[in-house]
Amino acid sequence: MRVISGTANRHRLVTPKGLKVRPTTDRIKETLFNILAPRIADVWFLDLFAGSGGIGIEALSRGAAGCVFVDNDRDSMKCIRENLESCRLADRAQTVFSDAARAVVGLKAQGKKFDIIFMDPPYEHEIEKEVLYAMKDSLLNEDGLIIVEAAADTDFGYLGEIGLTAVRVKEYGSNKHVFIERME
Repeated sequence: MRVISGTANRHRLVTPKGLKVRPTTDRIKETLFNILAPRIADVWFLDLFAGSGGIGIEALSRGAAGCVFVDNDRDSMKCIRENLESCRLADRAQTVFSDAARAVVGLKAQGKKFDIIFMDPPYEHEIEKEVLYAMKDSLLNEDGLIIVEAAADTDFGYLGEIGLTAVRVKEYGSNKHVFIERME
């Protein structure tokens, strides 16, 4: 796994050993950031279920102002911190060792707001639903965007109940990215 573009271009990233983490492939990451390119500069980015930190690091490398990385696995947190240091991006990053729902509550209490929130939870457990309900729209800046990586058959029909709407879905075969904004 590597950084695709920006200041840390081609930098190799370490990943936790084993099957706990499912890093986003370079091809899917490139597609995602081609979609995000017009809005990535100077944004505040939240990477939930960060794993090795590859998505948030890519955002920082491409010009995001800052990123908060959240994960509840010690090996993942170690990899994220190591990757941030080796990419020379640690000064624009914060790491939070916590499960995502608890971190969301803590970030809300601190008054944090983000322009882009990315989450890649374990598939098939509806964890994204729990986290979206926990955050509602309180962590999202007014014109912000939430991206959820999920199994292709994951249902997001509940978004309207919490004032959110899917504005785009990009399918990759067995998984997809769902782009979510506040309802107008």
